[in-house]
Amino acid sequence: MQPVIECAQLTKRFGAFTAVRDVDFSVEPGTVLGFLGPNGAGKSTTIRMILGLSTPTDGSVRVFGSDPRRDRAARARVGYSPGELRLDDRLTVKTTLQSWERLRGSVDAKFRDELVERFDVKTDKAVRGLSTGNRRKLALVGALMSRPELLVLDEPTNGLDPLVQNEFMTVLSEVAEQGTSVLLSSHIMSEVERMADSIVVIRAGEIVAQGAADELRQGVAQEFRAVFADAAPTRERFSALEGAAEVSVDEREVRIRWNGPPRTLLDLLAQYELESLTAPEPDLETAFLSYYRSDKKEKK
Repeated sequence: MQPVIECAQLTKRFGAFTAVRDVDFSVEPGTVLGFLGPNGAGKSTTIRMILGLSTPTDGSVRVFGSDPRRDRAARARVGYSPGELRLDDRLTVKTTLQSWERLRGSVDAKFRDELVERFDVKTDKAVRGLSTGNRRKLALVGALMSRPELLVLDEPTNGLDPLVQNEFMTVLSEVAEQGTSVLLSSHIMSEVERMADSIVVIRAGEIVAQGAADELRQGVAQEFRAVFADAAPTRERFSALEGAAEVSVDEREVRIRWNGPPRTLLDLLAQYELESLTAPEPDLETAFLSYYRSDKKEKK
């Protein structure tokens, strides 16, 4: 089956600066792709090329098998919520939605009204006076109301209060279950971990990891926290072990970031009387920060 989005060696340069370099990934029909990276990593630049708003310097991008810059019909099948919102402050919320409806040409009015109610959007308000969160809610209704086949969401919950964030994620789960494909760019790792079938991590314009969340967590250093009944052993006892990535000691407590099987660490800990030992499974945020941390080290 043809991918909904297909990026092949996608590259974007601005003069001597390369914002995106040789990016390769695809979004399969009916799936959710999480798109992660720190600020300035190239996420928004990549999204603009996917939407046909920016021309690649090299490589290619296809949306529903077509060039999004040239195929208006392909673009009409996409709903988009931008990270940076630009709204016409002369309009009300209601007239803004009406103007978007005229531009799209096809809107599910019943679904739109349901979204307005679920996101608690006040349609009689002037856009000029809207808070960041209320502007975001308006943008999300606009992206969803035509029931697009593909949703491209750039930081969709930025500025939303927790209740609306949760309601939006519920709506997103519902439309994904109905077959909508989603490209979800977000700084909130729990959102991506909850929704994404696969994840792409981009750093300094290049993809550094991709796969399912479970795959990204594999090989990430695990943090062990040991509390001793008496004074903790010296830092050197642990840092000498082959799997020890980072070690900190504070009176009776030792924290260790550990790579690989922990047998040698557990053998050493077994020589002491412990009050507690915790080793939570690495989550997606831990995996992401490991890629970001390695970026910092490379730049030193």
